Order: sequence, then C-alpha cells, then structure tokens
Amino acid sequence: MDLSNLKPAKGSTKKVKRIGRGQGSGHGGTSTRGHKGAKSRSGYSKKLGYEGGQMSLVRRVPKFGFKNFNRVEYKGINLDFLQQLAENKGITVITREVLIDSGYVSKTERIKILGRGELKAKLEVTVHAFSATARKAIEELGGVANTL
Repeated sequence: MDLSNLKPAKGSTKKVKRIGRGQGSGHGGTSTRGHKGAKSRSGYSKKLGYEGGQMSLVRRVPKFGFKNFNRVEYKGINLDFLQQLAENKGITVITREVLIDSGYVSKTERIKILGRGELKAKLEVTVHAFSATARKAIEELGGVANTL
C-alpha cells in the first residue's frame, strides 16, 4: 500500500452536480432552475421575510411595548459571590478592577451588589451601586460600601 492507491471510503464522497456544462452533463439547458421567472435569472435574491405577496409576519403582528433609552443596565453580583471571592483569593478590598480581573464582569459593565447570600467577611467594596439589603449586610460586619 502506498499513496498512489489511496481512495476515500466507499459512499463517503458524492459526485459533484456540475451545473450549466452542456446537455451531456444532464444539467444543461436551464441549469436545474426551471423555466422563466425571477428565480431562474441571475442576480435574483428574495427579500428577507418575503412570503410571496402574503402579508408578512412582521406586519401581521402588532407593535407593543416601550424601550427606555435612558435605562442604566447593571451587572448584578450577590453577597455570596463576594464571600466566595474573599475566601478563595484572600481579598478584603473589592473594587471594579478586582471583579474585572476575576473575569466576572467586562470593562464596560456597571456593577451593582445585591443582597442574596450570606456575608461573613469584613469587606471594603467600591462599585457603582448597592441594594439596600447588600449595603446593610456589608456595614453590619464593619465593612465599607463605597459608591463610584
């Protein structure tokens, strides 16, 4: 056995459909496009969402809702995550940079500390916002909750 007699496994390859290569190919003439009409011609592309003249789904479904463009999005981080971070890395000062380095938030996200979970460590936390329960839990242990 050598390179000259290597072949793909039986049934693993299919014959390529060579379109528009004359009548002998079996795909000459109309090149498998049928007769006339837009779809048979070059440059045809159906518009996105076009349903053949039927009222499109986008136009059938009513508009609803409201998008507040002044909304400020926060990435929520709970107290149990802060506790876990303090235990694993031995950190007492948690800032935006520490959370970015840990890979939990991106540079563009605003951070809000939320009150789920139990906090045992005394921490100094500096982020964009705190929920009332989170601020209370941090300050009860003698920690500091600073807002950016």
